[in-house]
Amino acid sequence: MAEPVRAPGKSSPFGMERDPSRVVAFSDAVIAIAVTLLVLEIRPPQDTRHLFQGLVALWPSYLAYVVTFMLIGQVWANHHVMFDQIRTVDRTVLFLNTVLLMDIASLPFAASILAEAFRQGHGERTAVVFHGIAFELAAILFNAIWEYARRRQRLLAPTIDSAGARAIGRRFRLALTWIATGTLLGALLPALGVAVIAAFIPFYWLPIRGEIAKAKPGRDGGGRA
Repeated sequence: MAEPVRAPGKSSPFGMERDPSRVVAFSDAVIAIAVTLLVLEIRPPQDTRHLFQGLVALWPSYLAYVVTFMLIGQVWANHHVMFDQIRTVDRTVLFLNTVLLMDIASLPFAASILAEAFRQGHGERTAVVFHGIAFELAAILFNAIWEYARRRQRLLAPTIDSAGARAIGRRFRLALTWIATGTLLGALLPALGVAVIAAFIPFYWLPIRGEIAKAKPGRDGGGRA
């Protein structure tokens, strides 16, 4: 049987349940700061007499910037996909989301390490693995938040059914395998590892088939118009 529905503001064994709008707003702010900090890691050439050559030599920074920015963009988009379907949050969701934001805030640092390693020609394997682990942790936390909410139906909106919840879960689980594969390959062939992780970008912008379902009357005590 489904768990009884609690409106935001009611207490539960995991603390008071709240509207997720402030969670989403805070998350958007952290993600916006993270992507802004990425460009600050690109240092302009010191020798302006050979400016063109200096700009070309910064290609590892451009690569790390583009790949990391687009991956964080995916984090942002899929964070909204997830919280569009979550209508109330408890302290467990707040905690897991806070850890996720802590990881996201570290991504500019991971990008700078990746760029510097390729620019210097040393430590590329370690840099790719470090960069990949940072995104793998984000994928783990995404899955943890979604699975926690999915197994507690009171947290979910009435506009998603079990098939839609499973469809989102499959997409999030795929991220675990894809990023882990790229990270492991990066430990052997750094360029290949980056390529595999970068290939993740266009795929993850595709819509999730089966995500949207019609509202079910009675789920929230009367359905929606």
